[in-house]
Amino acid sequence: SAGGGMVKATATGEMAITDITIDPAAVDPEDVEMLQDMVMAAVNEALHTAEETRQSELGKLAPGMGGMF
Repeated sequence: SAGGGMVKATATGEMAITDITIDPAAVDPEDVEMLQDMVMAAVNEALHTAEETRQSELGKLAPGMGGMF
């Protein structure tokens, strides 16, 4: 999420964005650039969290792999 939760993005472990939610209060026709920045930040955060979760789950599946994941 970004902008104090005004923009939220959800991603899968396969790095696919599955949902974007924008609070109507975040829509300011005079400042579209700010909304674009919040969407980008939310998407990047969702992808980062998805990757961290994926790595954590892979680590649970392969504890004897010597840190490959």
